[in-house]
Amino acid sequence: MTSEPPEPMLTGRLTVDALEGHLARVEREDGSLQDWPLTSLPRGVREGDVLRWHVEGRHLTFEIDLEGTRERRQAAQAQLDALNGAVPAGEINL
Repeated sequence: MTSEPPEPMLTGRLTVDALEGHLARVEREDGSLQDWPLTSLPRGVREGDVLRWHVEGRHLTFEIDLEGTRERRQAAQAQLDALNGAVPAGEINL
């Protein structure tokens, strides 16, 4: 009797950049963008969500990374606040 070695489990993260119709534009960890069918992602996914994917055997699963999504949104808000804070006070003269 031989036992086969366990198949390696692969994992990674995606960020949902945009939702358009039945497609989701996702950003992979290498920064590349791809359009995926929205039905292939978890129900209720929203723009800006961070997703964790897992491949085990032939099964690909996704889950919304709530903590990663929260951290990403906080970082984006901090960047926006910093940009808005740099606006000079007073009237703008052209």
